[in-house]
Amino acid sequence: MPRAVVLLNAAAGGARDDSLRIAEALLRAGIEADVRQVNPLELTATARRAIESGARLVVAAGGDGTINAVAAAVAGSPAVLGILPVGTLNHFARDLGLPADLDQAAQVLASGRIRQVDAGEVNGRLFVNNCSIGLYPSLVIRRERQRQRLGRGKWLAMLLAFLSLFKRYPLVRVAFDVADRPQRCATPLLFVGNNHYETDLLNIGHRLSLSGGQLSVYLADAPSRLRLLRLVFRALFGKLATIRDFQSMSVTSLTVESRKRLLRMAMDGEVLRVRPPLIFRVRPGELRVMARS
Repeated sequence: MPRAVVLLNAAAGGARDDSLRIAEALLRAGIEADVRQVNPLELTATARRAIESGARLVVAAGGDGTINAVAAAVAGSPAVLGILPVGTLNHFARDLGLPADLDQAAQVLASGRIRQVDAGEVNGRLFVNNCSIGLYPSLVIRRERQRQRLGRGKWLAMLLAFLSLFKRYPLVRVAFDVADRPQRCATPLLFVGNNHYETDLLNIGHRLSLSGGQLSVYLADAPSRLRLLRLVFRALFGKLATIRDFQSMSVTSLTVESRKRLLRMAMDGEVLRVRPPLIFRVRPGELRVMARS
């Protein structure tokens, strides 16, 4: 019977019940699992120790933040990353085509195939989805305050957070080079994704490929609230690519400079403080992951 080490974020709600459900689902799929509840700050180190001890299937049970932490240890190692998407945000699992149902996801681990997919990196830290600076990291912080302190739902909390930020409208002044041409701008949002993100209405936020060997860069050139509203309106109708205030490009590396000593950056749904310059690069085929046959 195949064996797997399963790492579950111990801080997630219902982690104890999830441990039992996961172990039972994997057993039904024919996998003997060592399910561990781990402090979120220790996920990467725990995954590394498991690989050093001989684990060859290391499973991240959770959302994008948990997957990010475990993938950081698995990338470039002899191990394969397994995913059980039981978290709140499961964008990486969705773009891999993994089922949301726990039993079906367990079957993928048992009988799927190994795919090599790309990862992104910024200042030595791996990401599987995307990074952004500007409005979005502050939006995440305010949204979570609304949810945790006031018990508001996700979408109401997001709306109120956006309205609060819209009043202040903070801009980040950045400088970067594209095709050896230096550019400078004040932007409310700079987004760097692991491979190409769709911007049309039906597929917005989705990736059709995780192995294109590219970083997608999206920049909102909207120094005023009115121009930002126009961007939001166009995004709702999937017409971002047609507006001059929105730039998109594909690169294999990118360096972003800022005069700020520290920048807030959202990485795979988690907000960090990072010191510029931000040096992004793609790591082609760096991550081996279990996917559908």
